[in-house]
Amino acid sequence: MAQMIGLIEFQMSFLLFIALAGYLLASRVHQSAVIGEILVGLIVGPSVLGIITYTSFVSSIAHLGAVVLLFVVGMEFRLEDIAKPKYLVIALSGVIVPWVMGYFTAELFHFPFASAVFIGTALTATSIAITANVLKEMGKLQTPAARAIIGAAVIDDVLGLLALAVGNGLVSGSISAAYIGTVLLKAVAFLVVGALLGHFAIRRLVIAIDGTEFAKKFPEVTFIFAMMLAFLYGMAAELTGLSAIVGAFIAGASMGGVQLRNSKDLKQGSDFLQIIFASIFFVSLGILADVRAIQVQVLLFLVVLLVVAMASKLIGCGGVALLYRSGLRDSAIIGFGMAPRGEVAMIVALIGLDKKVIGQDIYVSIILMSLLTTIVTPIILRNWFYREAAPARAA
Repeated sequence: MAQMIGLIEFQMSFLLFIALAGYLLASRVHQSAVIGEILVGLIVGPSVLGIITYTSFVSSIAHLGAVVLLFVVGMEFRLEDIAKPKYLVIALSGVIVPWVMGYFTAELFHFPFASAVFIGTALTATSIAITANVLKEMGKLQTPAARAIIGAAVIDDVLGLLALAVGNGLVSGSISAAYIGTVLLKAVAFLVVGALLGHFAIRRLVIAIDGTEFAKKFPEVTFIFAMMLAFLYGMAAELTGLSAIVGAFIAGASMGGVQLRNSKDLKQGSDFLQIIFASIFFVSLGILADVRAIQVQVLLFLVVLLVVAMASKLIGCGGVALLYRSGLRDSAIIGFGMAPRGEVAMIVALIGLDKKVIGQDIYVSIILMSLLTTIVTPIILRNWFYREAAPARAA
């Protein structure tokens, strides 16, 4: 039995089964699919049943789901919608404020300097996939608050990369302006070149392919080509040090609003892929978190870290949005929408553990903080701010 569970074929089938079961369960009780899928992951993962662990295979499939999800979300936008100075300021404040608050929180608990640096760095992260999926479920991607969240989160990925580079440099003592400048230049170059190519070349190429006799004969061709571009952009983003999901988002935004005559609708096809593979991504977050590892002595730190994680994004992102006169409600939505740390902070924690600059206690705290911010945010958005968008409950 144990040998069969270890087979990739079994794991793939099992992941798909529980992921879609979590999706249906959450939908049935009128909650975000994210919640049901993460809870299912917790149950089948090391925390409860231990049927499946976070292997490299699970990680790979999960990240594939995130790439597909952000490609779909990208198609709801135009590139010019997210290229606003306001979003840059929100993202910048949303990195600086959490880093400072995280660092001094670690200092308060008398953690070493290196550990404090990595705790601050972990708090700078924003998992765009979490909030984007929730907003998409509720049909709120076109609201001003959603646009601010997505635009700022894309920039946040670049700034988070810089924060990690600075953190690594501070810990190792090898920080340099040249290294930081190189990291920033590569990231910005990818975003600029990718956006320009998408706007002036990719859109026209997709329309041209749709108009060919080949596309008339095989209507799925244009969709296949679009997905090829999504993964190509994802690979290019990884090569520059950014997350593949940012590349997929830029690719999706490049095709936003494209009208096809002969081919199958791009959005409809990618929506089905997203439901399947994004479900695995959210299940994997539950699998990654092992709640058994939490101990009484770090419980207080975890509680404080969770409060700081939520408050720092609310202050850093929501506060700046309020200064831009976004309104109290929209500013709060932006602050809470930027709060999920998800897999991004988990990866930072894993790097810190591998470098031996944080211990198992801090690692577990960051993992659980990431999980809890991921769970709390959809609940707040769906049941507080967007309650009217939720389906009516059965009597």
